[in-house]
Amino acid sequence: MPILGGEDMAARAVERAGYRVNHVGTKLNEQEVRDLDTLAKTRNQTQGELIRQLILDELARESDEPIVSPELVEICGLRLMLTNLLKPLTTGHKITPEVFDEVIGKVKEHKRGLAIQTRTDLEKA
Repeated sequence: MPILGGEDMAARAVERAGYRVNHVGTKLNEQEVRDLDTLAKTRNQTQGELIRQLILDELARESDEPIVSPELVEICGLRLMLTNLLKPLTTGHKITPEVFDEVIGKVKEHKRGLAIQTRTDLEKA
C-alpha cells in the first residue's frame, strides 16, 4: 500500500524540482581564488552566492530576459505592498488577514515584472 497517492507524488516531484541540488564547479589558481574572495567580500556575499548570481545573470542575458537586481525587485515589491495596503486604510476600510495574505501573494507574483518595467522605463528616459 503506497504512503503517498499519485497526486501527492506528482506535487512532491514539482516541489523537489526547485531545490538546489546540482553542483557546478571549476578549478581556480591561487590568485583567481583571492580575486574571487575579494569581489565576494566587496559585494557582501559568499563565494557561492556570487558565483550563482553570475551564472544566473549570464543565463538571463542569453535568454534576452532583462536582468534586474534583487534589490530593485524587493523595492518594487514594497512599493506594490504599500500602495495596495495603504489605499484602503486611508479610505476607512479595514484590512482582514485574508485580504492581507492575498495582497502579499499578488505582490510576490508581480514584483519582478514591475521591476523589469521600471528598469526599462529608466533606460528609455
